[in-house]
Amino acid sequence: MYAAATESLIKQAREIKEEELQRFCGRIFKLLHTKDVSGDTVDSLQRLNLIVSATKYARELPSDLVMKLQTLLRSSSCPEQLQVLTSSIIRESFPSSVHSLCSDLSHDSRTFSHVASVVLAQVSHILESRLSDGQISRHALPILSKMSTVYPEILTDDQVNLVSRKLVDWLRYASMQQGASMSSGGFFSGPRTRQPAPLTEVDGVVTGDFFTVLCLGQSYTEDQWMNMYTFSMIKSWLLHVPSYAQPCNDDRSEVDSSVMSMVSATSSSSRLLPPKERLREKAFEYCQRLIEQSDRKALKKTDTELQKACIVESVSIMDIICGEDPSYVYRAFPCIKALYGRLNGDLAYARALLPIAQFYLNHSEIAAVDSEAVFCQLFSHCPAEQFNEPMLAFEFVQFCLLNASVLQDRVANYRQSFPNILKFLAGNSSGLIAEFVELLPSLIASDTAIELLHTILDLPCLAAALDLQQRSACYQASDRSAWDQQGAKVAACLDAFRQPSYRGLFLYILRPEAGTGDTIDRLKMLHEILADMAESPRVVQCAQVVPVLLHVYFNTVTQKADEKMMNQLLLVLLERSSLVFSTHLQALCKLHPPLIVDQSREILEFASSPANIYSKEDFYTHVVWVIGEYLSVSYDPRCTVELITSFFESLEAVLFEITQVRQSASPPSFSPRLITVLMTTLAKLATRSQDLIPRVSLCLSKMRTFARSAPVMTCYSEEDTEEIITRAHELINLLKLPNVAQFVLAPSAGGDGPRWHRDTNASLPQGMRAVSGLLHRHSSSLPT
Repeated sequence: MYAAATESLIKQAREIKEEELQRFCGRIFKLLHTKDVSGDTVDSLQRLNLIVSATKYARELPSDLVMKLQTLLRSSSCPEQLQVLTSSIIRESFPSSVHSLCSDLSHDSRTFSHVASVVLAQVSHILESRLSDGQISRHALPILSKMSTVYPEILTDDQVNLVSRKLVDWLRYASMQQGASMSSGGFFSGPRTRQPAPLTEVDGVVTGDFFTVLCLGQSYTEDQWMNMYTFSMIKSWLLHVPSYAQPCNDDRSEVDSSVMSMVSATSSSSRLLPPKERLREKAFEYCQRLIEQSDRKALKKTDTELQKACIVESVSIMDIICGEDPSYVYRAFPCIKALYGRLNGDLAYARALLPIAQFYLNHSEIAAVDSEAVFCQLFSHCPAEQFNEPMLAFEFVQFCLLNASVLQDRVANYRQSFPNILKFLAGNSSGLIAEFVELLPSLIASDTAIELLHTILDLPCLAAALDLQQRSACYQASDRSAWDQQGAKVAACLDAFRQPSYRGLFLYILRPEAGTGDTIDRLKMLHEILADMAESPRVVQCAQVVPVLLHVYFNTVTQKADEKMMNQLLLVLLERSSLVFSTHLQALCKLHPPLIVDQSREILEFASSPANIYSKEDFYTHVVWVIGEYLSVSYDPRCTVELITSFFESLEAVLFEITQVRQSASPPSFSPRLITVLMTTLAKLATRSQDLIPRVSLCLSKMRTFARSAPVMTCYSEEDTEEIITRAHELINLLKLPNVAQFVLAPSAGGDGPRWHRDTNASLPQGMRAVSGLLHRHSSSLPT
């Protein structure tokens, strides 16, 4: 009885008239626009599902209803029961809406699963159809490629085999005649169809081999269009879709005998391979043919650009194929080596060198091929001569990022080429910051780390020099009027760029690799020459990037630097001291406290000069702080009383000079923080050589007079002056108990930041205030 009822429902579904179906679909469309999903809606969808599933042919539903069903299917908030029904209905209906269905693939796994089931079913139907609509196939391939890229595991092995067979047919066996085109006939005869003409190569010669994207014609057949679509997705398909080693028992390739006669014996035997392996073989042959075609002299510039794109794509596909099956490496290298020999030195093909270099990097060891010349060309000429090409810059940096670890281990001149690589950043700084933040650690090596630091600091100078290099190439020395159009300041810089006396400076800043000179002694001269370029947008952008790169640099270096490098870095910090170095100085000294003794002469020279306060106060303050924190025998047994005394006397003289009270004195141009840091550092040093305590106490006793003087009161707030007086009073009281002072002011592992010089909640001020209060309350009982 149940079976009879089912048969009756199926029969009714099959016999429903088209007019009745359209009316029923209209009713469902209205139901789906109500806010709440009723039982009537679900029942109607179940009935529609039965109708479209009951016939052997696909029923075409109204477009507005299909769009509404697609919207429900793609909505992650749609109840799953509705998603199941809508996916089943769309899957069984006429496959005309695959493209719109995949316009916005959901990241929700449940929704994506339902959408994928629809797409795969309809794509399979399209590909299996002997008379499939070419336009639908063109839409189906990109969608299939996108889905296989995002979720390759969603494809079954049967689907992979089916698609691979079709791709072989489209890729290798497209027709060799142009598509039919209409020509205007006579006035009475009307338009008539032209006879198909042969395809030509980019140089105009008639094509004699199989069709590729570099075969030209006035119009194309459907299988030729599918050939182009297939080539555009073959890389993604080979890269993301797993290979199923199952023999192809049912070859559904629609290839006529005339086309098959062109296939070689080798190609015929390849038909016995599993579908994806056969696709690999045909894709390899296709790429080899494209590389051969790219050697032809194109008649049009657009075809030359197409040749370049085909070289890049072909070499990349061959690289993937060789990675999947190393036996192809020996077949590929003669072709790749010949291609490199042809393109080497031609800047127009610079982007094509990247996939060639990738191929050498991946497979040269297997084939025992020397790759040194390839990478020498890549790292020396490309950045130096085409640093201002944004696309090349991006792809070049991406290549380095992708292969950073291999390049460090196997390519000797990778790290040596950082001056050249940084030219891409100098020329395209706004678009490559994130990439260089990630790339920079791979460029740091022990033998070039110091030079790399100088190069990062000189990045704005590099940007200016590259700008001048470009302008100088555009304007001859006699074209002074053209120079002046760029501005008098730039013209002056161009003059300097061309002068032989400055040639060494510019050769250094534009050097292609590390270890080719040193310009530290003449750095001030270089800055003076390029000063008029300081407002150039490119120079300003590079100056903004420098602190970011320095942060990455020091984070990397401090993890692997040895004692020798630490000492060299500290000297660079003192030589080129600036705001961006302040925190890095602390990190360096915290990691290796003996640096203070190792470089005591240079540090003492820097700290002894009050001029450094006015030009680089922040950095000077940090130098004073690290002296007080790390100049201690607890960190380095070489820290003698004599060394402590020399530092004390120098800082004492500085504090005395900047706090002298004179009627004619101008208001201080330094912050109160510097005064408190100097006082605290002097007190720390005195506790480590207690003969100095009377001298620092005398010095501190004068701070009230300084803080209350008229020049100071005019520029410091009441809070600032009170802070100076309080700090001096607390330190004086603390030093009355030398043993306690030595304990309170001793270096501590937690005192790694300068904030406690003004932070009332930090341990040092609290300790001093506690001792100060104790002294105040019990001064009569304490020893004097």
